[in-house]
Amino acid sequence: MEILQNEELCLESNKIKEYDKKYNLHSWSAQKKLNPLVITKAEGIYFWDSTGKKYFDMSSQLVNLNIGHGNKKVINAIKEQADKMPFIGPGYAVDVRSKLAAKVIEKAPENMGKVFFTLGGADSNENAIKIAKMATGKFKIFSRYRSYHGASFGAANLTGEPRRYTCEPGIPGFVKFFDPYIYRESIRFESEEEACEYYLGKLKEQLIYEGTETVAAIFLETVTGSNGVIIPPKGYLQGIRKLCDEFGIVMVCDEVMAGWGRTGEWFACNNWDVEPDIITFAKGVTCGYVPMGGVIVSKKIGEYFDDNVLMCGLTYNAHPLGCAAGCATIEVYEEENLIENSKKMGVVLGEKLEQIKQKHASVGDVRYIGLFSAVELVKDKNTREALVPYGRDPEGIMGKIVGMLKEKGFSTYSHENCIMVAPPLIIKKEELEEAMDILDKVLDFVDEYIEK
Repeated sequence: MEILQNEELCLESNKIKEYDKKYNLHSWSAQKKLNPLVITKAEGIYFWDSTGKKYFDMSSQLVNLNIGHGNKKVINAIKEQADKMPFIGPGYAVDVRSKLAAKVIEKAPENMGKVFFTLGGADSNENAIKIAKMATGKFKIFSRYRSYHGASFGAANLTGEPRRYTCEPGIPGFVKFFDPYIYRESIRFESEEEACEYYLGKLKEQLIYEGTETVAAIFLETVTGSNGVIIPPKGYLQGIRKLCDEFGIVMVCDEVMAGWGRTGEWFACNNWDVEPDIITFAKGVTCGYVPMGGVIVSKKIGEYFDDNVLMCGLTYNAHPLGCAAGCATIEVYEEENLIENSKKMGVVLGEKLEQIKQKHASVGDVRYIGLFSAVELVKDKNTREALVPYGRDPEGIMGKIVGMLKEKGFSTYSHENCIMVAPPLIIKKEELEEAMDILDKVLDFVDEYIEK
């Protein structure tokens, strides 16, 4: 009987994969090459496939599962809300909507006043673009080359990296500028402050050339996410704030990845004591248990819409299930001290990453803040030549590295020549060290690869 049950389970798993490949379209993939794992269980920082194999979730899925898998408090909140009222239109006041809005503003910087809820990060950035244009009466939007803000049409035009290409020719008025990516800069700066002065100077020059009277907003990921966890140099965000104040430009911080404790603060901008005009968020507010995002606006922008129509709308704006999940998730952060744990475990992660950088010839740089980090792989530490050319992986080496990590139970993803390391904020020191030992071993293979 036990053998028969196992065979039935195997057949069921095969059918799941068969139907998945036959009927589902997977994002960012050529479909024929796919061989998706069948996942049957997830708990804490782990998940299991249909063979019973366990994986460390070292990217928190898509850097969103901050509280880990299977949190009962959030699950029960969703169940209770579904029993009470699974949906009511966005024009009505509902207890969980009011409660979550108040909680979000309580955690946001002091200058923030109101929030418009969405379903995810792309929705949030789409609506932030519109709000910035409405509030200023201007039309140009600045954003950086090494950025990802979403795949919907407006968010893709905001995006700087290659995932924007399929949405081009794009929308008029979107302007790109360069990131403070010191590791890849041809200039060798004496200090972060010198680098900051250079990048801000070039941005100011570009703003003037574009006509500051036409620029509605400057969008930036407070800490660049999938494009390499690029951390702003000292003074950079403060400098952006000053430029925005000087020219009447809205400063928008995309905290879809970096928000909700990921960097060791409720919002990443708190690390630099900077108050943007708009913050966009998603991911960590519900940790994927229910889709939810939002646009937080300053009190000043909020007041503008007291007398001017907010031309933004979504059928599922402030969905009750999402709001219930968001309220419970924020309580989990508070009750389990996850913001502090992110900061504390971030120190452990940073130490492990620095050891890996010293040990491996293939590791050019490591960047980390809280439990948000990336390992940048190179062919040569002296020349800093990237392991793969920008926008291409002709030999599929990054995919092979990620595959080797997964084989050993370390689940994450790569982008360009960087490996993401961003575990759930609930991770313990022993778990983190065990997982990082797997990464250490796989990097031995990468060292051998670059020596060939």
